Amino acid sequence: MERIKKIYDLVCKGEELAAGVFLVAIMVLIFASGVARTVGHPLGWGMDMATFLFAWTAFFSADIALRKDKHIRVEALVRKFPPRVQIAIEIFNYLAITAFLVFLIVYGIKLSYTSRFRTFQGIPGFSYMWVTLSVPVGSFLLLITTLIKGRVAVGRWKTEGAPTAEQAASRP
Repeated sequence: MERIKKIYDLVCKGEELAAGVFLVAIMVLIFASGVARTVGHPLGWGMDMATFLFAWTAFFSADIALRKDKHIRVEALVRKFPPRVQIAIEIFNYLAITAFLVFLIVYGIKLSYTSRFRTFQGIPGFSYMWVTLSVPVGSFLLLITTLIKGRVAVGRWKTEGAPTAEQAASRP
């Protein structure tokens, strides 16, 4: 189990590095494309490559944000419920997210397969499949994070209703 955790940590660090590098590359490509077009030598592949990088950056960044609890939440109503109900709502949310991610993985694989012969206009020979592959791969990474967070929430659900050590000791 420790080895799996080390591999997962390595994947998470690689994901963060790739998201950062891709974001910088997108900015450089768009800027360079604009400058090249201004001087009369447009980069026909610049925007296509930026699109490719953006698709992967979006999924990597979504997983990073989920892992660090940085997604937007509207908790005004949920906070009014007792803690155990709040946890139940959180578990329900993770189940809904899991179902959606499984849907994205299945249909993302189908989309990647059907788009394998489509190429970018500005990059002949570069299959559009590499862009659409970001959907199942990114969804799989998000699914792993969701399952980990869901497991933690279920653990909190189990301990929330259990009596504390003091309460258990004071019972006859």
